[in-house]
Amino acid sequence: MSNDTNQNPNVKQAVPFFWVLNMEKSLIFYMDGLGFELKNKWEPNGKIVWCSLQLGKASIMLQEYSQTPKVKLGEGVSVYFMCEDALTIYNQIMERGLMPLEPVVGNNLWVVEITDPNGYSIHFESPTDVPEDTLYSEWLMANKES
Repeated sequence: MSNDTNQNPNVKQAVPFFWVLNMEKSLIFYMDGLGFELKNKWEPNGKIVWCSLQLGKASIMLQEYSQTPKVKLGEGVSVYFMCEDALTIYNQIMERGLMPLEPVVGNNLWVVEITDPNGYSIHFESPTDVPEDTLYSEWLMANKES
């Protein structure tokens, strides 16, 4: 295989595509809750049925089902966003009224996990040297005492 593809990549980004049951509810979650921005949309009858959202350099696409799906949405689907500081994102989304799981260290990364309205597991991660399996609350207490 040629090294040309690594030096001048044609593929720029992988963008997760989520089918959603309720576009309005999903947009509130992603835009108001997580801070994504609407970059593109398709609204054939004055209602958004497809859109592209962006947060930093990360993007996702959402499309609303036109009929009730035959499968359970989100099951087994996880998307991981690599960040500079996942704990900042945790605090921001808490301030916006969302309830992510308590951050924990896994694989030398702070992991912030939240489930979207359709059951998709969304994770924000950033590198850390904090010991494995440390909970955010434990880390805060230890740093408060130092």
